[in-house]
Amino acid sequence: MREMTISDLQAARASGSLTTTALVATLLEAAKARAGDNIFITLDETGARAAAAASDAAGAAPSGPLQGVPLVIKDNIAVAGLPNTAGTPALKDWVPATDAPVVARLRAAGAIILGKTNMHELAFGITSNNAAFGAVANAYAPDRIAGGSSGGTGAAIGARLAPAGLGTDTGGSVRIPAALNGICGLRPTVGRYPGAGIVPIARTRDTAGPMARSVADLALLDAVITGTINELRDVAPQSIRLGLAAPFTQGLDPATAAVFETALDRLRLAGVTLVPVDLTNIRDISDRVGIAIALYEIRRDMPEFLAANETGVTLEGLAAAIASPDVAHVFSEYVTGSGAIPDAVYREAMQDLRPRLQAAYAEVFTRERLDALVFPTVPLAATPIATSDRTVRLDGVEVPTFPTFIRNTDPGSNAAIPGISLPAGITADGLPVGLEIDGPAHSDRHLLAVARTIESLLPETPAPTR
Repeated sequence: MREMTISDLQAARASGSLTTTALVATLLEAAKARAGDNIFITLDETGARAAAAASDAAGAAPSGPLQGVPLVIKDNIAVAGLPNTAGTPALKDWVPATDAPVVARLRAAGAIILGKTNMHELAFGITSNNAAFGAVANAYAPDRIAGGSSGGTGAAIGARLAPAGLGTDTGGSVRIPAALNGICGLRPTVGRYPGAGIVPIARTRDTAGPMARSVADLALLDAVITGTINELRDVAPQSIRLGLAAPFTQGLDPATAAVFETALDRLRLAGVTLVPVDLTNIRDISDRVGIAIALYEIRRDMPEFLAANETGVTLEGLAAAIASPDVAHVFSEYVTGSGAIPDAVYREAMQDLRPRLQAAYAEVFTRERLDALVFPTVPLAATPIATSDRTVRLDGVEVPTFPTFIRNTDPGSNAAIPGISLPAGITADGLPVGLEIDGPAHSDRHLLAVARTIESLLPETPAPTR
């Protein structure tokens, strides 16, 4: 059961060798046994057991493509009847009455919600070292970070506590924990998924995203959420053209570089064409876009969300109760404080810089006839929880944590293009490394098809030994 994908679970259920009730019971017990890893904020034992019993009572024939499939949901995405904390104390008593549309579509397809997963507080970070609900432990090494901000979902799937689930991604928050926990994660083109019922950072950049142990499962969840027919066309390796994206491929930790180079060798051997491209201009523009948009829009989007969803919390009340020092500093300085982004800076980002960024991406995809760009999802593997709040060691040098971990994922986020992180292999220390492919805007299904082929060429990432 440890290695089952969604299709495996469905086949076992159809054959009668596994009941949903037994599966859910096993996963719940495993989750409770790892309570010290702080993966869940709310484990819905009663609701999940009842849904499993109802699924079994309905019989082996699936009534939906996710019939009887247990999922986990990041705790900034509304699930009716469960607290929706967004990882922050001010929202711990807010219990939405309705599912977010992305959750409603999964449940309508037969999915069972095991619980709400822990996260970096208010999704404002990449470690998931949450001072209110505990630091999320990496699925492969409990003393290491799970990544963020969707760290709980990534760790739950990596630890085999669920086959799949949902996170959210503003600058890398699905792909970073996917990479660090040895699983797959999709950031769809912004706007592809409905955003209602999700605690926001910035509507220009935010999106929900599926996380799973296979590309086929990502494609299935994407199809359910979007109403797309769940078919991916076969893509031969020899027909794939990937842009080898400098400087995203440079300045890596040696252990990550070694795994990435081995992965590239496998792709070349299979006939994938790797085209060197220089994205220095894209990174330079992106660096001027992302923070300006996120910090400006949260001052607008968060109060609107809190009021519209009748949380009883104001932006000021939310900020005053923040427990994590890194998030509290950002809010006090740049959201509610004197360092707030000026209107002129935001207008420049939205009206000039972001369109230039999107045009630069489109130009390189077209000029080089690329299916996608390829690079390591993050430049280093999971770092120690105890020392990663402010800085991490990259190839022996102390560097700031947040900009280091998002440096490869953030540009595509700012351009709103889709990206997928795939497990590329394991370092000598037993830590997963992610390989990311980013595609043109609205190429999500083709990107998934390309990812499925690449997945078949990469080494299988072993389950954690814990």
